[in-house]
Amino acid sequence: MRFPWSSRSLPEEAGVTLEAGERVLVHARTPDGAYVVATDRALHLPGDEALPWYRIDRALWDEEGLLVVATDGAKRRLPLPEPGRLPEAVRERVTSSILVNRHVRLGDRGGVRLVARRVPGQDAAQWEFVFDPGLDPADPGLRAAAEQVLEEMRRNLGV
Repeated sequence: MRFPWSSRSLPEEAGVTLEAGERVLVHARTPDGAYVVATDRALHLPGDEALPWYRIDRALWDEEGLLVVATDGAKRRLPLPEPGRLPEAVRERVTSSILVNRHVRLGDRGGVRLVARRVPGQDAAQWEFVFDPGLDPADPGLRAAAEQVLEEMRRNLGV
């Protein structure tokens, strides 16, 4: 399959290490000459850090560039004055990794977002809980309520 945002081959000076069979979709340069590279498997950030698509919670674009928020909450801002087709590729790849994304109320104080993601090489989806601000993810009562909702959702959706 050819992607509409595919770019020419990655320049040697990009210094990105790809896995066997990994394909470059598009790339963009930061002001200091580093590369941000989208492949069919991951977003490669400067410093040869590869962030698999299923580990990206969201990517936000503004006039300053790209803000990547990982599923573990880590954030990375990358200035990209000329992003080219990178925003489109990132949006498509992150979105395609998500099987389920549902918010459920757990009471008067808020709720939890239940997210199931595709993980390459695994048959089962990877589920995560994203609790609303102000809720303690370590609270055993909240975790139990979220687990109960998750089990019900898994039965209903077959995921």
